[in-house]
Amino acid sequence: MAREKRFSKKEWSWIMYDWANSVYATNIMAAIYPTIFASTIPGGDIRWGYGTSIATFIVAILAPFLGAVADYKGMKKKLFTLFALLGIVFTPLMAALGSWKLCLVGYVVSRIGFSGSCLFYDSFLTDVTTDERMDHVSSWGYAMGYIGGSTIPFVLSIAMLLFFDYNRFSQVFSVLIVSAWWALFSIPFFRNVKQEHYVEKTEPVSPARIFRNVIGTFKEICLRRGLLFFVIAYFFYIDGVNTVISISTAYGSTLGLGSTGMILALLVTQIVAVPCSIWFAKLSARFSTRKALMGAVIMYVIICLVGFYMGFSMEPSQKAYETAIHAAAQPYEAANPDKAEALESYVTRAGAALLRENPETELQQLESECAALELDGVALSDALLNAWRENTALAEEYNACIHVSTILFWCMAVLVGTVQGGIQAVSRSYFGKLVPKERSNEFFGFFDIFGKCACVIGPALYAVIAEASGRSSYGIIGIAMLFFLGLVTLILGRKDLDALAK
Repeated sequence: MAREKRFSKKEWSWIMYDWANSVYATNIMAAIYPTIFASTIPGGDIRWGYGTSIATFIVAILAPFLGAVADYKGMKKKLFTLFALLGIVFTPLMAALGSWKLCLVGYVVSRIGFSGSCLFYDSFLTDVTTDERMDHVSSWGYAMGYIGGSTIPFVLSIAMLLFFDYNRFSQVFSVLIVSAWWALFSIPFFRNVKQEHYVEKTEPVSPARIFRNVIGTFKEICLRRGLLFFVIAYFFYIDGVNTVISISTAYGSTLGLGSTGMILALLVTQIVAVPCSIWFAKLSARFSTRKALMGAVIMYVIICLVGFYMGFSMEPSQKAYETAIHAAAQPYEAANPDKAEALESYVTRAGAALLRENPETELQQLESECAALELDGVALSDALLNAWRENTALAEEYNACIHVSTILFWCMAVLVGTVQGGIQAVSRSYFGKLVPKERSNEFFGFFDIFGKCACVIGPALYAVIAEASGRSSYGIIGIAMLFFLGLVTLILGRKDLDALAK
């Protein structure tokens, strides 16, 4: 029994890629970089949402066709390598902090590489282990990802940001460590994991043949009711999971929550997720995969409702305070229309600095930016300080809201940690058990397209609702609805899903 519980060399090498690439999910997708982007660029959370949707849409469209090609002998590893290198090479482009457009291009292309490599990585699960061990191996992949790829580089990045006070060097470091870590710890996968199940090439591979294979796989999924219910439910709830990962810190930054506090809260998410990912596999074995997934989805609905309340309750105070601060800068913006966007960004950050303990010191550190804009930084700082003093009640009310919302953000971070890794790990292994091994990549291509198309909808839904309503909190209701639809699908398909799992 002890030997059966030990991981083989192939299993460990497969798990190590989760350790390697999870730093991208944390530093770039979830915590550090969205915070930087949203807090330094006007409307940054909305632009980030659109960028995420573009990247995931491209991968979603390509996924089933890439999967069909990868099922042929020798192709899976080549395609995996191509997309992994695409992510590793383009991530450093995000360190070009002088241009938000260039940063966004680096994010979109590197995320395509990250998501594409994960498609093939997930399908390799059927090559490295057996059906009986899939939940165990898949859950350990997520757990090791949280320990290594997320926690260690994440902590180093936080330390650099705190030590150097979010200057250019610390921000660049938090990006470059992603590529270095990802490349180094991917080596065991490149060396030891091979495609064991495949389809022989009985005739030349052509676009027409690939298209026929894709259509055939889609029809097969539709004919198997249990599998169809699962992928539809997965479409909705994994949308919410990925959107929460991508939007949470950008949402918090838009509300004015402190970047450091949010990043530390997400570190707690990673720590809580380590044992919970492994525990979730045991929970699934004891009760059933469907019931375990339903419990996780219900938890996410609760998380979204708390997130909505967090924003909805503080946005009126935030708007009143920011209106008063921006009013003081209007003469400067009117006199310098060509610098309006840069001034808006400066005033937004200055308004946040005024709420901290030493506002005069904070503003002095920002005055150099005014010099770069050829403006009188001292006069602008004095105008903002006077506006702050004249609106002390508004500032105190907004500060109180920030305090309550920060506590709620930490509570949500812990709750997310209990289910985030588990819901992804069990979904992956559950699907791997249901599909033919030699065609795993083709089926995982559809698994991926359901997940990635959903991730297109989630961030876009958040961005569109937030932009149309003028309140970011309303965007969270859209995400909660997607979790609700996933829950309803799991309930409606309970007979077919339970029958399929037997």
